[in-house]
Amino acid sequence: MKKRKGARIVVVTMTIFIVVAGLYGFGSKLEEFVRAMSDENRAPGGEFVFIPVLNYFLASIGFVFLFIWAALNGMFRDIEKPKYDMLERERRLDAEAGAPWE
Repeated sequence: MKKRKGARIVVVTMTIFIVVAGLYGFGSKLEEFVRAMSDENRAPGGEFVFIPVLNYFLASIGFVFLFIWAALNGMFRDIEKPKYDMLERERRLDAEAGAPWE
């Protein structure tokens, strides 16, 4: 049980580190885009950044919602099961086709 608890602590620590680093990168890039669009710092042609910022933000929100949906539907509980399901399905299809399974 101690080994499992230690592994969980490592995973949670790494997850927090990765999320914080990602949020810092996303936040700093978003700040740069907002500053480039602001009136006092606007460079000629600076309005071009609006569409990339919007795409960046919407894609990020989409991935966050997809991750939350997957976590709430239990897709991270048994990550080995799809592998065995695929092999069992392949074995069943081969048996139906009369092909030997090796």
